[in-house]
Amino acid sequence: MASTGGNSTTLIAKHTEVTGDLHFRGNLVVEGTVRGNISAHSDSDARLQVVDGGTIEGEIRVPNVVVNGNVKGDVHASGHLELASKAMVEGNVHYKLIEMVKGAQVNGSLVSNVEMDTASEPRMLGFNSDETVTDAD
Repeated sequence: MASTGGNSTTLIAKHTEVTGDLHFRGNLVVEGTVRGNISAHSDSDARLQVVDGGTIEGEIRVPNVVVNGNVKGDVHASGHLELASKAMVEGNVHYKLIEMVKGAQVNGSLVSNVEMDTASEPRMLGFNSDETVTDAD
């Protein structure tokens, strides 16, 4: 998908605090603090970069993510996820392709979403929809 705003970059500078949800296209660089969810269209090539000293308190749903700061919330990356050496994630990490450097920390689960269905929700590998689960009391 061609996007005219694909080359635009938004910077949330050091010592800047944003409260509220953000939805963007193009590139977003966070050097300051964001208290809210951050999302971008899953069919875009949007990229979020959280630099050393940057903080996000909320859920991230962006195709391409680079973290070298702090994230308190779940991360959903449908494209590429890079956890750099100073990354600290407190939440579950959902990824299609991950690169994790020595020193990066994740306090949560790493969930591979290699197979995605049409709704962009993770599909359980080896799950048979004909199976019935019953509670044994």
